[in-house]
Amino acid sequence: MERSFSDERQSGGFMIRVGIAGYGNVGIGAAKAVEASSDMKLKAVFTRRDPEDSVFNNVSCAVLPFSSACEMTDEIDVLLLCGGSATDLPEQGPYFASMFNTVDSFDTHAKIPVYMSAIDKAIEAGTKKTTAIIASGWDPGLFSMIRLLFESVLPDGVCHTFWGHGVSQGHSDAIRRINGVKYAVQYTIPIGAAVESVRSGARPELDPSQKHLRECFVVTETGADKSEIEAIIKKMPHYFIDYETIVHFIGTDEFLSRHTEMPHGGMVLRSGNTGENSHMMEFSLKLDSNPEFTGSILAAYGRAAFRMASEGLFGAKTVFDVPLSYLSDKSRLTLIEELL
Repeated sequence: MERSFSDERQSGGFMIRVGIAGYGNVGIGAAKAVEASSDMKLKAVFTRRDPEDSVFNNVSCAVLPFSSACEMTDEIDVLLLCGGSATDLPEQGPYFASMFNTVDSFDTHAKIPVYMSAIDKAIEAGTKKTTAIIASGWDPGLFSMIRLLFESVLPDGVCHTFWGHGVSQGHSDAIRRINGVKYAVQYTIPIGAAVESVRSGARPELDPSQKHLRECFVVTETGADKSEIEAIIKKMPHYFIDYETIVHFIGTDEFLSRHTEMPHGGMVLRSGNTGENSHMMEFSLKLDSNPEFTGSILAAYGRAAFRMASEGLFGAKTVFDVPLSYLSDKSRLTLIEELL
């Protein structure tokens, strides 16, 4: 029997059955978000690890290999894809979208149109009609919505986005994929003078290297060529090549004692004019845990993906296509009464 969302069924105990693909930091954060949601139930975690690994000791659902996912298409309403953008999602996104409603946080901005096209093609060729909300982290994702809102309200203006100070999961993951790297973390650091210049309303023209520094702390495998690894990092397209990048090679003990927390944040700024009057718009985030916050976003958009699919709104979607009310577990009337 086809499942559909309605406020009446939700208030009557209807639960969205959720799966998680990938159980790294984002997957763990997504599991916490699902378990804290009044209208969601975690049905399964799919992993490339040994399902008996101790990391799954506290998981309250089935833990299965990726290969088992195709056997559970009728038991999961939406699948949250928690892999990295560098190598995981380009393959996993289209594969899973051909079978499930999905949500992901694909964050390679320049490749989003190509990725979206691949998702659409996979859905068209898939075994069932599905909805896939892509690039729904906080940037791209929440910040994308804010940029759209700010630009629409102040068309005569300039928008700038700053990230950090904090850990970029996508950039850190990209470094960890390099042969010879054991552990790695990358901190994105906004340049203060650039931020203040934008806040002043000066509308500066800033290239990426004038807005941010990228600082990397890397632990290598025994015998790895550190010079080669540093060169690969600094020349990596879409991640490091356009920025001043500093690479530090450190030991395992230092890494584990100083670089395992994952704070992050950022801001979107727009200065603009209406006639002779000037205005400044600003939206900011300060996050203790980047992956847990990202996991919470994925859960909210999982609710939206299921609702859209139940209404026949299939295909690859972005945050621009999702009504804000679809993110909430509250009814439309309740949202109007409480928040409007």
